[in-house]
Amino acid sequence: MAKIDEKVLWGAAEKLRDKCDPADYKNVVLGLVFLKYVSDKFELKYNELKKDGNEEDDDYYIADHVFIVPKEARWSYISKFSKDSSLGEKIDTAFEKLEKQNDQLKDILPKTYSKSDLDKIALGELVDFFTNNLNMQDADGDFFGQVYEYYIGAFAKYIPSKGGEFFTPKGIVELMVDILEPSKGRVFDPCCGSGGMFVQCAKFVKAHQGVVDDISIYGQESNPGTWKMAKMNLAIRGISGNLGTKNGDSFTDDQHKSLRADYILANPPYNLKEYWKETLEGDGRWLFGTPDKKNANYAWLSIMYAKLAPTGKAAILMPNGATTSNTNDDKKLRTKMIEEGKVDAIIDLPDKMFSNTGISVQCWVLDRGKTDTDVLFLNATGMGTMVTRKIREFTEEDIEKIASTYHAYKKDKDYKDIAGFCYKAKIDEIKEKDYSLNPGRYVGVDESDKLSPEELKAELKKDAEELMKLIEEGKELEEKVVNVLKEELK
Repeated sequence: MAKIDEKVLWGAAEKLRDKCDPADYKNVVLGLVFLKYVSDKFELKYNELKKDGNEEDDDYYIADHVFIVPKEARWSYISKFSKDSSLGEKIDTAFEKLEKQNDQLKDILPKTYSKSDLDKIALGELVDFFTNNLNMQDADGDFFGQVYEYYIGAFAKYIPSKGGEFFTPKGIVELMVDILEPSKGRVFDPCCGSGGMFVQCAKFVKAHQGVVDDISIYGQESNPGTWKMAKMNLAIRGISGNLGTKNGDSFTDDQHKSLRADYILANPPYNLKEYWKETLEGDGRWLFGTPDKKNANYAWLSIMYAKLAPTGKAAILMPNGATTSNTNDDKKLRTKMIEEGKVDAIIDLPDKMFSNTGISVQCWVLDRGKTDTDVLFLNATGMGTMVTRKIREFTEEDIEKIASTYHAYKKDKDYKDIAGFCYKAKIDEIKEKDYSLNPGRYVGVDESDKLSPEELKAELKKDAEELMKLIEEGKELEEKVVNVLKEELK
């Protein structure tokens, strides 16, 4: 499968950047990617079925997870109007017809292309670009999903985030999935964004020769545009999931009240200030006590833990400050979580992993079925590779090292503390440190490269000898220069 230069993809999207309302920009571009994908998939299947005269039988498309695309919604029809002033209306109509033909797409597709403030010339240029550069005929089923994923990450990078919502880097999501290993059961994300956690879960299952249908996807997202984007992203990947009947706040409008998840993966908005409502007073999800009403970090940890099945596990990203917060409510909740043995591990992640925030992040692993009070502390701050001057990414080896260390700890086999990297702490040690969960206070410093006094003395002697040699050479050079100058002055 031919690869497409990401710079070219972004360059195409840039055609609309200053010619479209910033609130619509992302949806306009991703909507076109979606339309091109479903149309190409349909036409591929249509031509295949036509050989046997079955092209009009919807059941064949449904059985192969292909959306039904009416003639007026097919890219081959839409692209003919790329230079026409009616292009926006044609695209909106295409999405309306797609929704009518496919129940799972109802009310989630963007229909803003006919808006008067959308530059139709730039829109037409983008349509032409996709026509000429995104050909589904030679692509596998994951190709447009990769394009979609690229655009989501690029938008997160170039468009400032609001409300503490950040696009989660792929490497961090892969690490969280490799730690939880969700092969069967219910997977939940109460702040699912564009659905990246679910995509990686599906990839994990496939990579381990599992069946994707063995995991059930549940999600919730408060932002209406992002909620629709998540549904589109899952549709592109052929992943079925329950994201609720609408967008909704996980605190006050729980879309999955009876759900008990086997796995939770989440990257909630950090340090959310104005989340508390009177209706949350006495909420049954506050199993460790009422959280801080002016900072939602422990409220997120609480509602996710409450959603776990009896043996469920969660991997949750939190700002570094959460492990040491000493506000009265935070410390009470953290103390109870530790004493009840529900904190399984804390992983300190490197900086510069997030493209649109400099905030330092840690991964909390909670385990509802845990019976001991040990906590594994992992310091991964020195890992990762700088792929640009500003962005760091995990390598496969990094992810493997962290995940395998965690699994060795869980199996109590082949695990050993490594100074500067990992440490298995007992509850008494945590109490001594006033219930701090900052890995840096436990893993210590790697001194394996530290010189002994004899080695240090030998190194100093060697350096002194080299310095004396340089000084002598400098004196000789100085004398030669003086002699040359004297000759010149005669």
